[in-house]
Formats: sequence, structure tokens, C-alpha cells
Amino acid sequence: MESVFLRQFLMISDMRTVLFLAVLIVLFGFIYYLYKKRHMSFSVVVMIGTGLGLLLGLSIQAMIGFSPEPMKITFVKEVTNWYALFGNGFMDLIKMLVVPLVLITMVHVVINMKGGQTMSKLIKAGVGVTMGMVAIAAVVGTAMGMLFQVGAGIAVESGAAKAKEIVSVASTLRSLIPGNLVDSMVHNNVIGMVIFAAILGAAIWWVNYEDAETAEPLYKLINSLYKAIINMALLILDLMPYAVIPLLANTIAQHGLVGLLDVGKFIIVLYAAMILQFIIQLIMLALYGINPWPHLKKSYPALLLAFTSRSSLGCLPMTLETLTKRLGVSQGTASFVAGFGCTAGMQGCAGVFPSMLIVYVANVTGQPIDFTLIVMTIIVVTIGSLGIAGIPGVATMAASVGLSGVGMGAQFVKVSPILAIDPFIDMGRTLLNVAGAITNALIVDKYMGSLNAHTYQDMQAGLQTKKTDTNNKQ
Repeated sequence: MESVFLRQFLMISDMRTVLFLAVLIVLFGFIYYLYKKRHMSFSVVVMIGTGLGLLLGLSIQAMIGFSPEPMKITFVKEVTNWYALFGNGFMDLIKMLVVPLVLITMVHVVINMKGGQTMSKLIKAGVGVTMGMVAIAAVVGTAMGMLFQVGAGIAVESGAAKAKEIVSVASTLRSLIPGNLVDSMVHNNVIGMVIFAAILGAAIWWVNYEDAETAEPLYKLINSLYKAIINMALLILDLMPYAVIPLLANTIAQHGLVGLLDVGKFIIVLYAAMILQFIIQLIMLALYGINPWPHLKKSYPALLLAFTSRSSLGCLPMTLETLTKRLGVSQGTASFVAGFGCTAGMQGCAGVFPSMLIVYVANVTGQPIDFTLIVMTIIVVTIGSLGIAGIPGVATMAASVGLSGVGMGAQFVKVSPILAIDPFIDMGRTLLNVAGAITNALIVDKYMGSLNAHTYQDMQAGLQTKKTDTNNKQ
């Protein structure tokens, strides 16, 4: 088995390579059985896949005696090359979705905004508060990442990163304006695509305002495309239980336990940042004259559902019920702000996480974190959050959008160790997303003057309705 064909082309020249490829196939079959035959939940199967990937990676390391230089061993190099086909191939599919997802989602958000003076005020307040809180989340993620130097000390390829030429703020902002849409797509100018999509959405909305009959086909097309792109994302994300196995196995096989410990540091710092952002949410409520305690007491079930389901969008019905029946928020504010906050501007998945991830990648590649990168991170993460939908595993989309937006799209592969253990951090991110949507709705409704203070303060509000409904069913 020493031929060039086996060693360089097929990259299967060692029986141990065959063994671990066979093990991966068996594990894929096991995941398929649990997910498709036993119908176990997505979250549970991804957790199991993560555990299997951990054990598989450790097995490879044990086979070579936990060598400090595993990639110099032929069979490890061959196995990780094949594993990358499945793990990194999944990540390439995720990257493929960035352009259509951003464009279609942004247009969809804009055209489905309603008209009217009150609605105009609600839209301005809702979007303003939502984007403002995402910007704060981006600042928190960036600051915590820099403070604890996430990613620093991980092996860096020689010459992998170079210092950027200093560019003026005006020139930087000017470069974000899309002079050519195709060029923006090719170079992953996310903000440029968002600007184009927002203007196109506004133009379609204007057509509808003047002539609803003419706009009807456009609305149907955009709404259908939105459903299609979300379904496409779900189809790809459905592969995550399988992909996490080779992703995590490769991380451990290539870097050993040191790589896992580095990811462990990222998890700890990320959760600390999310706790800080949650505290900031409570402070913002207090600044607007809203006692945070009723919010904490009454929102707990919705937040628990968010933590366990890992789907901001899936929690929307319970979020709306909590806002309207238990917290006294008007139906209009709850529907718009919570709906908007669960499909765009998510503080966990599209705020704290991608901003800290950018710092992580910058440290891993040795790129200086200067003022320009910090400002660009906050801008890109904030605006890019508009094109992120609240579905399980969506943080992988946010990661790709954020890194592409600051010019690090080519380094997306560096986040493999983190995405491989995504379920462990997605629970906290989703909780922060839903908590942010509830907080935003409370602040906006207070600003609109429609928050029912009596219902908000009444700790039993909403409970009587549930009891009555239960008795009626009996």
C-alpha cells in the first residue's frame, strides 16, 4: 500500500485509515437510526453526535499515543482529510446560503411592514431598539473576547495574516455602498447586500402602497422565496447531527486535547458575555422605569423553552403569549417587536456570538485587532443581524456573515472547533435571543404608552386564563 495512487490520490494507505473511515460510516448509520427511525429531537441527536465526535477524536489520539505532532503521522493526515469532506463540506454548504439568505430575508422583512402613523412610530421604535441592543451585544462580545484574548495562543500558520493598511473612516464607510450588486456578492459585502435589499424592499412596499394589485405578484414571489430559502437552510442544517462528528473528531485528532481546552475557554467567556448582556437588558428595563423582577418571574417558562429547544422562532408563540397575557404588552407591539426580534437582530446568535468569533479568528490568524476592525465588527454584526432567521443552528449563518463582512471569509474554516460543539453554546444563545425579544417589546410598548402596568405588576396575570381553559377542556 505504498503506491502514489494510494498515498497521494486516494489517501488510503494505512489499515487504520480504513478502520476509522468504517467507524465514521457506522456512526453515521447510528445517528440516522436515532434521528430518522427513533425520531429523537434535533437537539438531542446533535448532542449525541458531539459526544461521538469527541470519543472518535480521542480514539485517534490514543491510537498514536497522544503525539504532540499528529499531522506528521500518515494515517492521521489521511483520516482527517476524509473527515474534512463531510465536516468542512457541511460548512461550505452553510457558506453557500449567505448571499440568498441575506438578500431574500431583508426584502421579506421590509415588504411585510405595515403602513400608518402609529405603525410608522412602532416600526421606528421597534427597529431602533432592536438594532441598538444588538449593537450593544456586539460591543459586549468584542470587548469580552479582547479582554480574555479568546483564540490567542492557538497554533498560527506562518504568514497567514498581514497587517491591514490604515484606511480613513469615510473611505471605509464609502466602500460598504454597493456600486455593483454582483461585485458585493462575489466579495461577500454583506452590508452592501443589506442596503440593496432594503431599498428593493422599500420600492416593492411603495408599489403596494400605490397599487396593491400590481404589487401582489411581487409579494407572492418574495414570500415564496423566503419560505424556500428557510426550507433550504433547514435541509442543510438537518445534516448537522452527522457533520459534528467529523468536525469535532478532526479538531481533536489534529490538535489533541489542547484544541478542546481552547474551545472550552471560548465557551466560558461566551457564557460570561451572554450573562453580562442579560444583565444589561435588565438595566435597560430599569432605566425605562420598568421593574425587572416581574419580567424575570413571568418570562421564566419562555426562557426555559428557548434554552431547551434552541429555536428562537419556535418559541415565538409562547413568547407572544407571555408578552400579551402575562406582561401586559399590546398585541401590535408584541407581534411586531417579538416577531422581528426572533427573526432578525438576535442578541445571542447574531450579536454576542459572531462578534466574539471575529475576535477569536483574528487572534488565531495573528491579525491585529485595531480600531478599524473593532468598528467594522460592530457595524457588520449589527446590520448583518437583519439577515439572520431564528432557526436551530443559525449561528453558523451569523458566523459566516460576520466573518465575510469584515474580510475574513477565507478564514471561516478556523471556527470548525467551535461549530463542532455548537449545541452546548446554542442553548445559551437562544435564551438570550428570546430574553432580548421580550425586553425589546417591553421597552417599545412603554415608549408607545400602551404597556398595561397593572397586568405587568400582577404576578397572577395570565394564570387564571390558563386555569379556565383547562377546566373548559375537562
